[in-house]
Amino acid sequence: MNEHYDVLIIGGGMVGAAIACSLGGSRLKVAVIEETSPQPFSPEQEHDLRVSALSIASKNVLDMAGAWKPLVAMRVCPYKRMKVWENAGEVEFRSDDVREDALGYIVENRLVQLALLEQLPRHENIDFYCPVSIRRVDYRAEGSSVELADGRTLTCRLLVAADGGQSATRRAAGLGVHNWDYEHHAFVLSVETAYPQQDITWQRFTPRGPLAFLPMPGPHASLVWYESPNEIKRLSALSDADLLRTLKDTFPPSLGEIKRILAKGSFPLRRQHAQHYIAEGVALAGDAAHMIHPLAGQGVNIGLLDAAALAQVLVEARAKGQDIGSLKTLRAYERMRRQDNLLMMTAMDVFYRVFGTASAPVTVLRNLGLGLAERLPMAKKKVMRHAMGLEGDLPRLARGEAILT
Repeated sequence: MNEHYDVLIIGGGMVGAAIACSLGGSRLKVAVIEETSPQPFSPEQEHDLRVSALSIASKNVLDMAGAWKPLVAMRVCPYKRMKVWENAGEVEFRSDDVREDALGYIVENRLVQLALLEQLPRHENIDFYCPVSIRRVDYRAEGSSVELADGRTLTCRLLVAADGGQSATRRAAGLGVHNWDYEHHAFVLSVETAYPQQDITWQRFTPRGPLAFLPMPGPHASLVWYESPNEIKRLSALSDADLLRTLKDTFPPSLGEIKRILAKGSFPLRRQHAQHYIAEGVALAGDAAHMIHPLAGQGVNIGLLDAAALAQVLVEARAKGQDIGSLKTLRAYERMRRQDNLLMMTAMDVFYRVFGTASAPVTVLRNLGLGLAERLPMAKKKVMRHAMGLEGDLPRLARGEAILT
């Protein structure tokens, strides 16, 4: 069996599914290939370890894709405040200061994926292949083919790599990356708290590494502890009782007692950026294009902006009768996203380096900077609006504007 598509998306995670949904109802024939079906949702399930902080722009992308209301019907935790502090310096951001209901939303990645995938059957122009394994990707500039493990072959004009940081599709297209590993690993814990659902996220900087608290629905939270690989290994080996005592000694009591550890895991941190997002007949999006330090939670947000930008470029090109796989068309996508993503990645690297040193002079300057930020309300508002996706050169979907006419 051979089936031909205008756009063939490899990867049905959050970004790949968002691209497909954003193209739903368009004049493009689209297919999504995903190897594994996400576990269905049940309200009784414990919270997943893999969570993200969605910006207002990301919420808009999901809303325009039809996925926001289904996601809220599962579970979402809005947060209205974000506090950053170290020793004497601190700054608190509040959604009321920019007249918004929330700064953002803490969500489980799996539920975002589920909410998006549930929308695919609504669109006659989208086929979803899942669960299915890929035997071979044959990239060609004039049009690529993908051979599935069950013997089917799918062909396309545009191949979209949304298959993660180790993207096999990117390698098949010969698109290289720059990458390096950070000194820290991340230790992530899902916990039950004594307080009910909170509306604040916070980040505390210590000489050994940052600590983060992300509120989850109900009396739950996600804790993120950045440390050396050896220390993360030691923490992971502790019994739950010993680890709980360590958490209580490490995380500030003002956030409420940590009553129970529900799940834990760790992962290394890597910075990676594709040298090019495009070639004739192929485009990269999400982690296949970039992997960013999770310190400020921007990874999924810039990935969803990729999805919105690529969908916009493809819909506009088809409306004008242009070749959706041509370099001329795809350069518009790369111009929209690569430089902005690079600036965000560089900012996170600077942030990581500045807050990752125990040098006394730098520590003093950091504390002064945080204190100064707290006393400059106009500057604070500007930073908040950019981080929330309320300002800047955003794709139309991220502004809540339709791309289909």
